[in-house]
Amino acid sequence: MRILGLDVGSKTIGVACSDALLITAQGVETIRRKSDEADFARLHELIKEKEVHCIVVGKPRHMNGDYSDNMKHIEEFVQRFQKTVPNVDIVYWDERLTTIMAQNVLKEGNVRREKRKQFVDKMAAILILQNYLDAHAH
Repeated sequence: MRILGLDVGSKTIGVACSDALLITAQGVETIRRKSDEADFARLHELIKEKEVHCIVVGKPRHMNGDYSDNMKHIEEFVQRFQKTVPNVDIVYWDERLTTIMAQNVLKEGNVRREKRKQFVDKMAAILILQNYLDAHAH
């Protein structure tokens, strides 16, 4: 069983997945948001393919601890999605600074500025999931 990490945005969903030992997070893809039906269908495919038992969703907060304006939309998305996957646990994880960290990783990796947009959400999902896995390591 594996854990999926999601960075849910208004236009895209960054997706990462753990290894079977729940030690490392790897990037899977960036889903271009179309509709709940299409987004959920792709997530269902990934859940089945990767044998996922838990999903970690990034919870955006400002540095002062307040939730970002996007949090309401993320919670609504998760509530709708949870109804379609009753046997999969969904948990939130603080994603403070993950987008900035993702951009820095991509810069350090010499990814050109115009290409970074394609990878930043997937990289943010990797960071969210890796932070979760590190915090829950046995």
